Amino acid sequence: MFHHSKDLQFNARVSKPDPAFANILLEQFGGENGELAAAMQYFTQAFGAKNPHPDKYDMLMDIATEEFSHLEIVGATIQMLLKGVNGELKNAADSSEIMQVLEGKAAKENIIHAALTANPQFPIITGGGPTLRNSQGIPWCASYIHSNGDLTVDLRSNLASESRAKLVYEHLMKFTEDPYVKDTLSFLMTREVAHYKMFEAALESIQPNFPPGVLQADPRFTQQYFNFSPENSVRGPWNQGEMPNLGKEWEYIEDPLNHVQQTEGLTDLDDPKTDELEETDELDQEMSELRSTEVKSTEPEGIAAWSDYDTQR
Repeated sequence: MFHHSKDLQFNARVSKPDPAFANILLEQFGGENGELAAAMQYFTQAFGAKNPHPDKYDMLMDIATEEFSHLEIVGATIQMLLKGVNGELKNAADSSEIMQVLEGKAAKENIIHAALTANPQFPIITGGGPTLRNSQGIPWCASYIHSNGDLTVDLRSNLASESRAKLVYEHLMKFTEDPYVKDTLSFLMTREVAHYKMFEAALESIQPNFPPGVLQADPRFTQQYFNFSPENSVRGPWNQGEMPNLGKEWEYIEDPLNHVQQTEGLTDLDDPKTDELEETDELDQEMSELRSTEVKSTEPEGIAAWSDYDTQR
């Protein structure tokens, strides 16, 4: 159940119209890395988490709802940036307030032109308001959403989503000089960082959480680094020394072509790792049972009801 408060989470303000920047800001309204995409991603992920991970369900719904509030902030900012370019353009342009901001007729014509060239949908299709499209006018699409049904995978997707959104806000701040708009963008950018840490902590609380999903990695092919670009090759912690958090050493394949030929396409290895394969099969069974039990043990018997109103009073 959603309850809407007409007060914004952060008081968005704009010092003067800027339709060109309003168009750019549409990336965070109806774009791939925008607030609606984040809200819908966490909202849909929450359904699968409700029974096995009710605590994560609560977190995902809270953050999804906050993302909807951020969508409202972005939409409000876009609307204010389009002041003078909506259905009451003539009256607004003739008023003393807008004329002072635009500094006369020439400036008025410039801002109308900016609105048209930035995104014709603003004054022509929408009558001067934000729509669920990105800055190129491409409609919002559900394919932006990553919801895979495995919470450890979803949380990793969310870390990436928050990282991309943070970067978009970082870039957006370069294209406006309005101190009020910058304050709003800074707030929204900072909340991306906060959400990142929430998802990071939630992922850490699920153990084991690696590798993602249920099945273990094949130990015969986990440690190899193939040197597929032999010229000026670089060594680093991604191909030498101990693998992060696994207690195994990287195996550097200097000449992949020769290695593949000698091993008959990696089917005739010097070390078949028979013992490790048996352990992997056992872990596959354990993880399968664990994940299955997590879901089944929390599924209600008889009539299924999403909410239990009596226990919430």
